Amino acid sequence: MTEFTRIAVDTSKHVFTLHGIDLKGSAVLRRNLRRAGFVEFFKKLPATQIAMEACGGSYHWARELQALGHEVRLVPPQYVKPFVKRGKNDRNDAEAICTAAGQADMAYVPVKSAELQAGAMLLSVREWLTRQRTQLVNALRGHASEFGLVAAKGEAGLRALIAEAADTPTLPDPAVQALAVLGAEIEHIETVLEQTDKKLIAQHKASPMSRTLAEIPGVGWMTALTLSLRVDAAQFKSGRHLAAWIGLTPREHSTGGKQRLGGISRAGNERLRSLLVLGSTAVIRHARPGRRSPWLLSLLERKPRKLAAVALANKIARVTWAMMVSGEAYRQPAGA
Repeated sequence: MTEFTRIAVDTSKHVFTLHGIDLKGSAVLRRNLRRAGFVEFFKKLPATQIAMEACGGSYHWARELQALGHEVRLVPPQYVKPFVKRGKNDRNDAEAICTAAGQADMAYVPVKSAELQAGAMLLSVREWLTRQRTQLVNALRGHASEFGLVAAKGEAGLRALIAEAADTPTLPDPAVQALAVLGAEIEHIETVLEQTDKKLIAQHKASPMSRTLAEIPGVGWMTALTLSLRVDAAQFKSGRHLAAWIGLTPREHSTGGKQRLGGISRAGNERLRSLLVLGSTAVIRHARPGRRSPWLLSLLERKPRKLAAVALANKIARVTWAMMVSGEAYRQPAGA
């Protein structure tokens, strides 16, 4: 039997493309496997290094392969892309994964446990419901404006608009029915969101790490729970690496010894970055001498509030990394 140094797998719903190399680095395995025969194929192999692109489904297969004794490496998709040859197809993708996994300085994504992945899934569901509600509200306001019905922003304005659409005698019946459908869907999603929030709050209270992180100014229960479920602090060398992964550090385009820094990179978890910036904005809104650190007050004197919010979010990310690695509680800075 051929001895493989590494086997890369390009996953999909039904067909998995394999690319294996031997001790010399030569490609000795190029084949497709149906989903039903994937695990059976690897059961017959001795312990081998398996590489895959990191995604939601790859965690499941990584756990299955680890149970068989294989070493699984999950490579971030953005680190695989530079190795894809011209003419993108499944075989080239599998080869690119194999090449990327062979780099000595490659950063890998840790395999999540089923429990951790399930816990984060409820957060994803809430984000999806929130987007659905926003779309429905925009649709209702847009269709109502076609008949001259407008209302103020916010929850009170939305309720007034729904009531006005139901009580306006000049509004055609089809329009009344359409707006009523949108209003009912909004109400249903709000009910589900309320129930989901109760479950997430209970999850936050049951997590010691989440409760600890919530002590940081600007970090609410939602941000704390998201950090505890979606961030593995051990995979980052420092707080700056975590901030860079979230996308809160400047994008760099330097050459010839001249440093050129731009706006933040916006890499990593978009939702987590948004939560940290929103929390920082809330802290800045209440920043007063004697109530906040001299560093923040000095920054607000020199920089716009939005830029200061991003800088504070960067600092919060570093503090959370330090707390998650050390297990220490939050300590208020001197002079804050």
